[in-house]
Amino acid sequence: MNIPMLDLKAEYALLKDEIEPAVCAALAACQYIGGPNVKAFEAEAAAYAGVKHGISCASGTDALLIALRAIGLGPGDEVITTPFTFVATASTVVMCGAKPVFVDIDPRSFNLDLNQVEAAITAKTKAIVPVHLFGQPVQLAPLKALCEKHNLKLIEDAAQSFGADYAGRKSGAYGDIGCTSFYPSKNLSAFGDGGLIITDDDALAAELRVLASHGSRVRYHHHVLGYNSRLDEIQAVILRAKLKRLDGFNNRRIAIADFYNRQLAGAVETPFADGHGRHVYHQYTILSDRRDAIQKALTDAGIGCAVYYPVPLHQQEMFAATHGDVKLPVTERTARRCLSLPISPMLQDAQIEAICGVIRNALK
Repeated sequence: MNIPMLDLKAEYALLKDEIEPAVCAALAACQYIGGPNVKAFEAEAAAYAGVKHGISCASGTDALLIALRAIGLGPGDEVITTPFTFVATASTVVMCGAKPVFVDIDPRSFNLDLNQVEAAITAKTKAIVPVHLFGQPVQLAPLKALCEKHNLKLIEDAAQSFGADYAGRKSGAYGDIGCTSFYPSKNLSAFGDGGLIITDDDALAAELRVLASHGSRVRYHHHVLGYNSRLDEIQAVILRAKLKRLDGFNNRRIAIADFYNRQLAGAVETPFADGHGRHVYHQYTILSDRRDAIQKALTDAGIGCAVYYPVPLHQQEMFAATHGDVKLPVTERTARRCLSLPISPMLQDAQIEAICGVIRNALK
């Protein structure tokens, strides 16, 4: 049996007849930086998200860093975020000279525990950065109310949730700024790396573009310290083709998750869709006290699986000096019990049945 965690080969086979001629046309045009496909993709992605501005960049990490710089984050500031996510959510805060403040997670949704956020706000707090983990939107209305009450910025880390929605708005479009990633494993993915920042704020959009382009408003005149962060023309071609299929791919992910839920009911704790938004299942993540036995059985059977995230951020060595004494019991317990299963939109029902059969046998 060979079932990969993500079947990029099958996805490429589906798309190659459209993508290859478009890539060849872009190569022949020789406008590799800031070309027409980059501009078109920014406009199409912004329209899809329902916002005025889409600013492409080199990665999801750059998107977060540039967004934090755009709101003026700096030394002495604090940003409230989750410890149960990829390191970039917090490392970019530190790159700005500020401090991440970690709040424990909800045990079912894996997102920020909203009941604990306000207690973490201090006079130093500049922003709240929720992560729509594994494709499930955070309940943004209460967070936005808190931000308005305390005069904070709301920056959505939507790296895992492009295409999800909350309260009638797309993921990333609810707060002041939304950031996403096009890493090859994402719901909307490139054939390399890339990122996007979205906003409805004209002034923020102008600052974001300046920061992404060497801090320059006028060529060869550099007004602030910026970055060389670009999405290249070839990746834009690929993303334009995939954006048209994103809703269909996300719908397939939802159907796969429903199939898993039925097959695994009573065997493990299955993912929880909280009903406040459209969960697009970037990952399908189960919980079990016998996680390691399940992981071994799947691996032995040639089935891909992964632990996201084995070491929560507050326990990472890079944060030891500032967070060494922090205890976040729900996050720590989740990290010991979680396992993500294959969730590619290319996954077939027979493969899902095989995966679930291995899991049930491992638990006998």
